[in-house]
This record gives sequence, structure tokens and C-alpha cells, in this order.
Amino acid sequence: MSLPAQYRWLSSIGVLPRMVQEAIKLFGTVEVQGRGNSATILAWAKETGLDRQGYTADAIPWCGLFMAVVASRAGKPVPKHPLWALNWAGFGTPEHQPCLGDVLTFIRSGGGHVGIYVGEDQTAYHVLGGNQSDKVCITRIDKKRLYRVTRAPMQTPPKSVKPFVLTATGPLSKNEA
Repeated sequence: MSLPAQYRWLSSIGVLPRMVQEAIKLFGTVEVQGRGNSATILAWAKETGLDRQGYTADAIPWCGLFMAVVASRAGKPVPKHPLWALNWAGFGTPEHQPCLGDVLTFIRSGGGHVGIYVGEDQTAYHVLGGNQSDKVCITRIDKKRLYRVTRAPMQTPPKSVKPFVLTATGPLSKNEA
């Protein structure tokens, strides 16, 4: 599935951070509603070894699983207990200003959420993540919910690792679970 029109600029800005490259490849993956499970999402659990830690159904929150498979495929370390979204707050180097490819952790009712920064508008971060409306997509999350910004280890960050100011389009996400 291709990126929505308002985010297609990501394919024309040059070299992207590896985490963004890997996340875009998974864009559009959807969990199965009801009793079934997404074979793709369960394969991510097996690929990352999280199936041995109890990840057996896509009804289990999977934003941390998405991040684990993205980080692993990008050659980045995965934090201990990556299924707990807020554990990603200890990933990489803390940053004050988010830039393309940074990992954002958020507080939500009942826990946390984790995803990748692709831009921001005045009130929200535009986040590429899993388990956002039960799929891999880009959604707007209120800046007030931000818990921490971290940057993946990189020897030489590409020039695209910078903040991007975007137009506010679409509703704010209220709960990513």
C-alpha cells in the first residue's frame, strides 16, 4: 500500500533514516478483526522472538511489536520488553526537538504508545506506527501526550533527520490501542 498523498513527500526527500525506510515498507498492514489473526503480525512476533514472550494474537497491543520489527530490520538494538510501549523511552539518545525518524513515546489511558516521527503541526505530531486504528499508518497525536523523544543510534545521520512542519489534516488520535 502506498503512503497517503499528504505524506508522499517522504519518497522524494533523499535518503531516509533506516527506521523510516523499514516502517514505510510495512505501511498498510492491518490486524484481523474478531477471532482471526494477521499472519503478517504474528510473523513479526516470530521474527523478533516475541512469540516466545507471549505475543500470540494481534488483539494484544502491537505498537511495540511493530517498533521491534522495524528496529531489528534497520539493524538497531531493541529495548528489553519492547511490547511495553513506554520501554521505548530508553531507546537511543534522548532528544528535545523531534526529527524525522525519531522514536516518540506517548502516554495514553491504560498505558503508552510508541511510533516514529514523520512531522508535526502546531498541535500534533504526525506518527508512523503500528496498532493505530488497528493498522500501520500515520496518525496525528496531541503534543501534550508526548512522554519522550529518542533518536536511534546512527553513525552519520542523513540530511533528512530534521524537523518537518506539516499541515494539520485529519482528527487527533485519542487512543491507539
